[in-house]
Amino acid sequence: MKDVVHLGWGNIFNRLLMVDPRRVTVSIEILLGVGVAVFLIAFSFAPIGMGGGMLFVPLLHYGAGWAIDGRTIAVSLMLTAVVSYGSGIAHRREGFVDDAVVKIGLLWAVPGALVGVVIVSAIGSHLDIVFKSASLLMIVWAIRRTVRQMAPSSNQQNQDTDQSQIQILPLRLGAAIGGTLSSVLAIGAGVIYVPILRTFAHLSPRDAVGSSLHFMMVVIPISIITHLAFLSEQNMDQLQSDWAFIACLGFLTFLGARSGALFGIKRLSEQRIMQMFLVIIIVVALRYAFDITTR
Repeated sequence: MKDVVHLGWGNIFNRLLMVDPRRVTVSIEILLGVGVAVFLIAFSFAPIGMGGGMLFVPLLHYGAGWAIDGRTIAVSLMLTAVVSYGSGIAHRREGFVDDAVVKIGLLWAVPGALVGVVIVSAIGSHLDIVFKSASLLMIVWAIRRTVRQMAPSSNQQNQDTDQSQIQILPLRLGAAIGGTLSSVLAIGAGVIYVPILRTFAHLSPRDAVGSSLHFMMVVIPISIITHLAFLSEQNMDQLQSDWAFIACLGFLTFLGARSGALFGIKRLSEQRIMQMFLVIIIVVALRYAFDITTR
């Protein structure tokens, strides 16, 4: 018993997960905090067709102290993939997926993801500032789209166009942009897919959410594999040393996505979830803006 007290909770945790304490750079309190945060992110984003990658990278960067590099992007994509599968399966079981539209978009979304990986590899050491600048621009766009979609007048406009013909070229171009941003910004790109599916495929909100998740279920694994192929030896070593921590985050993410999707579909209004999402991305945007202007 004395040995247990002497070890402390942090070392007990490390031993249980077979983690070398000399390689752990953050306290157990921070690790637990990050774990709770990924659960909440997955729970919040799962019902609205987004993977949470917009928040996973800032969480790992500011919460766990990881640099914004290939390792952080790869792990963010892994967690985003878990959200997309956990929530996507739930939406399919409820019938909220348009397979025909998904096939049309994936034709260009997949090549877009591959192009995005090449862009990340070319940026190299300047990834931090480029990532934050690009994320800030996309978040500003997302804020505008979110506010518009929350406006009462937008609901009537969407109902009026529900029977319109699918605009294939804009849909594919938008999907390609989403695939590229998925790799470059380490996100699921649901913030791009959902508005595009609503605008150019004229899907209902729930069908747009489910279809967006199915885009991510295909695109994100491709992004992960290609990112790992370009990963430096140092980043690969870091991934291997952090495997237990990453596995725990993945498990908590799946629990959050699964429970969030089931709870959100049945009980939460889209308006309420979008309000929560809007507050979160504004906070992230302010933090990125502060970092960029104080460099």
